[in-house]
Amino acid sequence: MRNRIITISREFGSGGREIGMKTAGRLGIKCYDNELLKKIAAESGFSECYIEDAGEYAPGGLLSSAFSHQSHGPNNADYLWNIQYNIITKLAENEACVIVGRCADSILEEKNDCLKVFIHADMSFRLNRVSGEYNKPEEASEQYLKKMDRRRASYHQFYTGKKWGLAQNYDLCLDSGRLGIARCVEIITHLYDMI
Repeated sequence: MRNRIITISREFGSGGREIGMKTAGRLGIKCYDNELLKKIAAESGFSECYIEDAGEYAPGGLLSSAFSHQSHGPNNADYLWNIQYNIITKLAENEACVIVGRCADSILEEKNDCLKVFIHADMSFRLNRVSGEYNKPEEASEQYLKKMDRRRASYHQFYTGKKWGLAQNYDLCLDSGRLGIARCVEIITHLYDMI
């Protein structure tokens, strides 16, 4: 049996994580999000908190080593990228699953039976979701959401050479604010059966 994969990239606050988990539940397959962090932590020896933060920064930023990786070899971020790359590749070889974030769309770009999805929404939907459903009012500012998106875009660009969120890099782009979480899950589930 083929190991069909769904990758979900998402704007901060758009509900991509929830969409990934609900899609996996409907399909009866695993969703790797926090579970992926646990695997990377176990293999690297770094804490999950550190890995989560490192996945939001491109090297040269806050979490990189004191020296540039170009002139002094790989740094912690490069080390974590290699582990992340290997884990995602092995998951795709061994099981059907949904993988949220972590540049999985690019890591698995050559895999024919991979549905690459990008979830986005307008700012008001995202702000309401972060303050209400996530219960994180301190993060519910337009400036904070834009900062998180910039960090994801920078990390993605650095390691993949591709522009994060650009429609041409995905099979499917969905506006969770217009469609709703449940409809996004339905669409992805339907398309999964076709790959």
